[in-house]
Amino acid sequence: MKIPRTTLCYISDGNEWLFIHKKRKNDPNKDKYLGIGGHIEEGETNEECIVREIYEETGIIARESLSNLNQLGVVNFYSDKYGYEEMNVFSADFKGERKQIISECNEGELKWIDKKEAYNLPIWEGDKLIFDMLLEGTKFEMTLCYEGEKLMSKEIKKL
Repeated sequence: MKIPRTTLCYISDGNEWLFIHKKRKNDPNKDKYLGIGGHIEEGETNEECIVREIYEETGIIARESLSNLNQLGVVNFYSDKYGYEEMNVFSADFKGERKQIISECNEGELKWIDKKEAYNLPIWEGDKLIFDMLLEGTKFEMTLCYEGEKLMSKEIKKL
């Protein structure tokens, strides 16, 4: 069985991160806020995927409007309801003009959110642990196990 692999990027502009508020029906992330990203396609590297996904979801051309695009971690996400997924987590700094960003894509609405307020959004509980690593600038490996939407166990290894 092929393991689903995805990318996820938290784009910073000062004290804010860019989130997508998911709106698609039948999406396990519906009504949640997520960083920008998506599924890695056949033959695509993590970096190629995140550059493509950033453009598709925001209109941002990574090589022109982002600096410090780096993979900070890997999250092994296990769920009794949604299965297994390997998420490759990136961070980047926005250096463009916000007016170039599309406000809505077919997956939801894009919003800049204060980093401290992000903890209070409707998110996966484990995302708070990812935020902690991002704010520390720490590379990591993480395993998150869910029953439904409840985080049952976690393992974090700082690298």
